[in-house]
Amino acid sequence: QVQLVESGGGLVQAGGSLRLSCAASGNIFSIITMGWYRQAPGKQRELVATITNSGTTNYADSMKGRFTISRDNAKNTVYLQMNSLKPEDTAVYYCNAGTGHGPFWGQGTQVTVSS
Repeated sequence: QVQLVESGGGLVQAGGSLRLSCAASGNIFSIITMGWYRQAPGKQRELVATITNSGTTNYADSMKGRFTISRDNAKNTVYLQMNSLKPEDTAVYYCNAGTGHGPFWGQGTQVTVSS
């Protein structure tokens, strides 16, 4: 089992920035990739970005250039730096850990971008 706890969400004006954090605990040695997904009201959950243990990153096209995913392996924490936020970025952001035993999810953190 892997436990994930997100933090850093909140309310920000359009054009502003936020940094999300996700701390992993439990069977962390089983984690292969970590990432962020988001779900807006009435929409399906979608990929934001992922990062492998070796640091290889992958972004959804709409986030490239604005969002940056990183991880601190010593702290078992993954971050999502979000810049130039837009109202359409408003969503619940979920941390994900991909393991050999299946995916694990955090409880989510709300990000609201006002226009």
